[in-house]
Amino acid sequence: SGGDYEFSLGLNGLCACATQYSSEYMDVEVLRDGFKYQLHFEEGKIVGDLQKTPFRHRHTGSKTRWKPDLKVFTDIDIPLEFYTETLKRQAVVNSGIKFVLRNEVAKGQFEEQEFLYENGITDYVKELTGDKAFTEPHYIESERSGRDREDLPEYKLRMSFAFCFSNEVSLTEYYHNSSFLEYGGSPDKAVRNAFVYAIDQYLKANNKYNKSEGKIQYSDIQDSLVLVSNSYSTMTSYENQTKKAINNKFI
Repeated sequence: SGGDYEFSLGLNGLCACATQYSSEYMDVEVLRDGFKYQLHFEEGKIVGDLQKTPFRHRHTGSKTRWKPDLKVFTDIDIPLEFYTETLKRQAVVNSGIKFVLRNEVAKGQFEEQEFLYENGITDYVKELTGDKAFTEPHYIESERSGRDREDLPEYKLRMSFAFCFSNEVSLTEYYHNSSFLEYGGSPDKAVRNAFVYAIDQYLKANNKYNKSEGKIQYSDIQDSLVLVSNSYSTMTSYENQTKKAINNKFI
């Protein structure tokens, strides 16, 4: 609390875009195309000029270093759990990318945590269920194009799902454009409709319903379902400013 915060991530072809953060200062450094680009901000405004110098190395990536503006943030004591949860979720939806959290516990002394899911959401579902699942994780991915209304532009959608069933674990999580959707919205409604429809059709086709039974409900499925959804779209409509749910009808 009160110190500097540094986040460093190496990705081929990654280009940082520095916007007006509520920071006392911020320094952005980007390595790409054989050059090092450096830009300095103070209180949301660019100070000085963009520095561009040759950088003859195959390494690429971006580094952002900032200090929160105490005139805007009255409390900057961010718990370590916030960072661990955030980086773990990013590792889940960005398969094969390793995220490293370095926490300075004493001057010059760091504790490190690594987050890596080689197979993304599938590995995460396996982690959640352990040996408690009675089905193996099933993975689906697809790409589509569509629109939410006839008078709105068309956009692209890429989506993937991993799910299994367990007698002891029940969980559904939705991610969109790498953000965790705490309340789901459109993906949650789609999952509910899809599972009820598919299982109902199976039960009818195989004469599994007893005469006294009504149609299966999502609550019958939910208790044993473990599902993680990960989608990306070129156009997103959030339900509100907290961005914890989306309401794209096409999605």
